[in-house]
Amino acid sequence: MVALATPWPRARVQKLLLHQFAKPIVFGLSLMPFCWLLVAAITNQLGANPAEALSRSTGDWTLRYLCLVLAVTPLRLITGTPALARFRRMLGLFVYFYAVLHLLSYSWFDMGFEVTDIAKDIVKRPFILVGFSAFVLLTPLALTSFNQAIKALGARRWQLLHKLVYVVAGLAVLHFLWMRAGKNNFTEVFVYAAILGGLLSWRLVDFLKKKRL
Repeated sequence: MVALATPWPRARVQKLLLHQFAKPIVFGLSLMPFCWLLVAAITNQLGANPAEALSRSTGDWTLRYLCLVLAVTPLRLITGTPALARFRRMLGLFVYFYAVLHLLSYSWFDMGFEVTDIAKDIVKRPFILVGFSAFVLLTPLALTSFNQAIKALGARRWQLLHKLVYVVAGLAVLHFLWMRAGKNNFTEVFVYAAILGGLLSWRLVDFLKKKRL
């Protein structure tokens, strides 16, 4: 595969990505949406419906980090910067972090942490069922995002397990689509669907090319 970057910028970017402060910077930047939401909630800056704003924002950030995680491999190969891979696990955990916040927002503000009501709502409303299913599939991915898990499962089984992220991506878009169906507002849904569809299509094309070799 031909890299798009010229040797000097690529080497420079690679060096920056390998810097000891690169991971802490990415971690800090990834926490900024949470910090902003926390401050906005404390200072009453979330608008007329804070509960809806929190639920919507945490869902949006879950989707954004899902896009970032799935973009790591294509960007790594296209730009010839293998050091990008060192951020994939951290970004994946932030997908789960914002998904947990999204679920907590729903469970707390919409359902008052009433487990029975939550269970009934999951069964009754398809978009809640799909979103909860995506969260359930994300959980084993988060729990196995460390080196000991790779050793325990074996690299092949670990890789197979983490391919569930593709299913999660599809469920996340479907959850968003059904949620917006009531308001007949699909613009953002189509944007995320196009991004995730493009990233998954790239993987399919890359897989088929490798099969032919």
